[in-house]
Amino acid sequence: MTTPSFTGIRTVAVPVTDLDRAKALFEQLGLSTRMDEELQPGFRWIEMAFGNTPTSLALVATGPELPVGVDTGIRITTGDARAAHAQVAALGLEAGELLDWDTAPLMFSFADHDGNRFYVAQH
Repeated sequence: MTTPSFTGIRTVAVPVTDLDRAKALFEQLGLSTRMDEELQPGFRWIEMAFGNTPTSLALVATGPELPVGVDTGIRITTGDARAAHAQVAALGLEAGELLDWDTAPLMFSFADHDGNRFYVAQH
C-alpha cells in the first residue's frame, strides 16, 4: 500500500467583489486576518481564520474564472446557533431558516454580500 500524498486542507478560497468589505464582514463574524498581501500586481490575497485553527478562508477578487454567488460548502461551527443567526441577520445578510431537528444540531445557512453561501451548525 502506498502512503497518501495528501494530509489535510489548509485554505479554502472564496471569490468576492469587494475585498475590504468582505474582510470587514468576516472580522465581525470572528475571523482574524493572518495575511493581507498583494502577491503580484492586481492579485491581493486575504487569509483569515478562527483563532489558532489550521484551516483558513482566503478572500480573492472575483473574475471570469472565479464567479461570486457560489455555494461554498463551507461549514462553520458555533456554540450558539440562535445568537449567530441573529448576528448574521443584524449584519443585513440573508440568513436562512434556523433548522431545529431532533436528529441534527441546530443549523442555518447565510449568504455574504456577494451571495456566496455558508453553513453554520451548533457544536
